[in-house]
Amino acid sequence: MVTPNWVRRPNTSPSMVHVSATAATGGVAELLAGLVPAQIAAGVPAGWAVIEAGEDFHDFTRYLDRLLHGRADSLTSERLGEGAKPYRELLATHAAWLAEQLGSEDVVVLHDPATLGMAPPLAEAGLRVVWHCHLGTTEEEASGPAAVWHHFHDELASLDAVVTTLPEYAPQSVPAARRHVFAPAVDPSAPKNRPLSSREIETVLAEAGLALPAQARTVAQVSRWDALKDMPGALRCLPKLPADVHLVLVGDHPDSSESRAVLDEVRSLRARLSEQDRSRVHLVLTSQEDPQARALLVNAVQRRADVVLHKSLAEGFGLPVTEAMLKGKAVVAGDVGGPRQQISPGHNGVLADPRNTTAVVEALEMLLEDPMLRRRLGNNATESVSRRYLMDRLVADYHAFGISGQLAIAA
Repeated sequence: MVTPNWVRRPNTSPSMVHVSATAATGGVAELLAGLVPAQIAAGVPAGWAVIEAGEDFHDFTRYLDRLLHGRADSLTSERLGEGAKPYRELLATHAAWLAEQLGSEDVVVLHDPATLGMAPPLAEAGLRVVWHCHLGTTEEEASGPAAVWHHFHDELASLDAVVTTLPEYAPQSVPAARRHVFAPAVDPSAPKNRPLSSREIETVLAEAGLALPAQARTVAQVSRWDALKDMPGALRCLPKLPADVHLVLVGDHPDSSESRAVLDEVRSLRARLSEQDRSRVHLVLTSQEDPQARALLVNAVQRRADVVLHKSLAEGFGLPVTEAMLKGKAVVAGDVGGPRQQISPGHNGVLADPRNTTAVVEALEMLLEDPMLRRRLGNNATESVSRRYLMDRLVADYHAFGISGQLAIAA
């Protein structure tokens, strides 16, 4: 078994250590890349540890993610039982290593289901443990979260606090006094968000081989090749849009059988389009080997777009929505979870039923045909993100736990 690696660590032993499953890709890794330096700059001794695991482990944790986003089925209990034993064994090894590096006054923040299994051994070692869950669903009938809470009862019972993006995402078995709500945040100075000149945008897109006609109106979606992000559904909108509109779909090179299947479906749908429509669809696969180049490409695509689409069927928060809004873009997002919290329809964006292609197309057409509306929504979007979702606010949220990152445990 492998041990965690320090990704970022201050000169002194940290009083707050964040633990994630990945270091370079995904919303949590991007969040921590901004949060940890911001905490250090604010005087909080903070660190970041990353677990290392094989594909079977990540397949299981992706299954946990899907459960937290929706429904369980008749095989859920069996699948949880099969996957939980090796999951807990691996995380116990990581927890033992981490406990040796820290003192009894330190706080460990575990991010998402992939690290939750570390909670009991860390608590037994005398550390204070917070679980920050960025996932969830607002659908009342969803049974997936309850299945996870039931199966991981011992892990939840060992926590000192739970942080969630929305109140609905929190496990109700954790006492209310130990549940906290922190919205995510973005870093305006990061490569994915920093201002780009027109020339920089053109250069970045050209280097990526993305050739868009100069006058073409463009819709872009940036997300994982994940069934819940509904990239195939975004593609199905294209033939219904005006003939000059181009669609850009951006995602990382697939790293799992599920993501490969989604990308294959998108490619198959594209191949069945007419030649004219096919020429209006651009698939961009970003590289995980160069995070900065990847971030700049996403930045350039969003800034080039006339409208940013985020047609998720379920969404914990939706940082691509936040990032596009920060850039002053008019956004059409699925009327679910996190986007619903960020967008006030008609004020700073548009929400649409993501399962209703006609409704999504109508929202896109409305914005594409009205530059003044796009500008007004985009200006309001920038203002709302600047007021609610920047990194200094998240640093302050964590600081509210106590002085210098020391967790104030509720009785």
